[in-house]
Amino acid sequence: MAEETSRITKLEETVAHQAKTIDELSDQLAEQWKVVEQTRAKLDRLTERFLSLEEQSLEAPTITKPPHY
Repeated sequence: MAEETSRITKLEETVAHQAKTIDELSDQLAEQWKVVEQTRAKLDRLTERFLSLEEQSLEAPTITKPPHY
């Protein structure tokens, strides 16, 4: 009987340790998801800025040589 109690205690300790590990991993995953969302938002802003600059460069007048050349 003492052996069975010891076995159950070990199983309970293992389950408690695994539950703690799962909680820690869940927290880390949530933090990483925040970083992904922030990175995605920055990429969207940079993409918009790049496209805007690209449009502005297409609208720029062509460079011609001055008449005295």
